[in-house]
Amino acid sequence: MSQDEHQKIAEFYNNIYYRELGNAHMCPSRHAVQLAQRLGISPGLKLLDVACGSGNWLAAAAQRGADVSGIDISERAIAVCRRRLPDGHFYTGVAEQLPFDNHTFDLVSCLGSLEHFLDQPKALKEMRRVAKPDARLLILVPNSDFLTYRLGLYRGTQQQAVRETIRSLNEWQALLADAGLEVMQRWKDLHILSRNWIIRPPYYFIPLRLIQALSLTVWPLSWQYQVYHLCQLRSS
Repeated sequence: MSQDEHQKIAEFYNNIYYRELGNAHMCPSRHAVQLAQRLGISPGLKLLDVACGSGNWLAAAAQRGADVSGIDISERAIAVCRRRLPDGHFYTGVAEQLPFDNHTFDLVSCLGSLEHFLDQPKALKEMRRVAKPDARLLILVPNSDFLTYRLGLYRGTQQQAVRETIRSLNEWQALLADAGLEVMQRWKDLHILSRNWIIRPPYYFIPLRLIQALSLTVWPLSWQYQVYHLCQLRSS
């Protein structure tokens, strides 16, 4: 891992992945709002989102009164967060070196991003470091046993261009354990059950997207595309 490697990744997100970043004042997605409800986000809760992107999840948490902070490797994404959530605290940087004091946050999240980090064990240990002793950590990661992936019908995301590590759920759980985290609960990510995900170009894929979205609701956890892991700090 080097500064040059991180710089290449930052350029990808600034110039390609977030090139057409939308309106900074958009409302959070329904899925993000439901996630905030599920986690019981309440006023005054200190939340850090690692690889926060344009702040969709943080906007949902802020609506419920959370004190939100975010860090992302993309300056473009962080600029959007600052316009969207002027009361939040945002930093451009990498997950392997978080600019926060020990034991700062009640909830640390990393949603759909851990698989793209250069040093995933170090990033997890940093998240653990900045979490309070009684904090929760919410990690969303892809599953190598995703049925569509195993059948060769899905090859990964656009972010494969820089890095994408896809592990089985057992492998992810072992990685979390090595970082000193204990998984309390796991559940399906069903964010694709939305009109915006299903009805978009190329339109000839709409039937396939609809079938996949509906299938995820009945498939077991082991076949899911992405899975949430709600963790706590493991006592030594």
